[in-house]
Amino acid sequence: MCGRFVQTTPPDMLRNRFKTKNPLINPDPSRNIAPTQTALVVRWNRETDERSLDKLRWGLVPMGAPDLSFAAKQINARAETLTERPAYREAYVKRRCLVPIDAFYEWKKLDTRTKQPYAVAMPDGSPMVLGGLWERWRDKQTREITRSFAIVTVPANDQLKPLHERMPLILEEHNWSAWLGETKDDVAPLLKTYLPELRVWPVSSRVNSVKNNDESLLEPIPAEAVVA
Repeated sequence: MCGRFVQTTPPDMLRNRFKTKNPLINPDPSRNIAPTQTALVVRWNRETDERSLDKLRWGLVPMGAPDLSFAAKQINARAETLTERPAYREAYVKRRCLVPIDAFYEWKKLDTRTKQPYAVAMPDGSPMVLGGLWERWRDKQTREITRSFAIVTVPANDQLKPLHERMPLILEEHNWSAWLGETKDDVAPLLKTYLPELRVWPVSSRVNSVKNNDESLLEPIPAEAVVA
């Protein structure tokens, strides 16, 4: 699963890495992005045949949803049911996106009341690229359009299973084009667990509050402070 994540890589660096062509967006870096907040995603524009780096709302709102309250319920999309669930079925075929993040948080459940948060990132500190789906929703009264996304999840690898049974779909660079829809390749084989080693470390419970959003959230806590 993925319930919070970090996005601090400067947009100009993301633009260079993903070769996006649209005007540069300069949002503030965030170390604690939560559902219903906005984040940068990479999309493929079929009309211009170009990639774009856009700011979308986290929590997919289906076109037929009555209001935006759906967003908080649709932050993650299980890979096993993408072709079955109406909320994701069409987006999986036509509107896939990449979500570049610097880390995500996962909570290890210790008992009914206690959880220890951990941060997960690439070992070399490079951005981790997640597979996502996006959708557009129009307010029937204001006619305003909201573009939103969900992160696809797969079964956790052995390294992350002690924290949670699910993990985000992590895509390597040679699979980006297929996932975005730039090619006609079947993307079903990409819906698999990421096996290479990741960096995982315990962090402060301050991350539990969305009000906290500073550099210290990613600092490893000493062993004696980890909830056993």
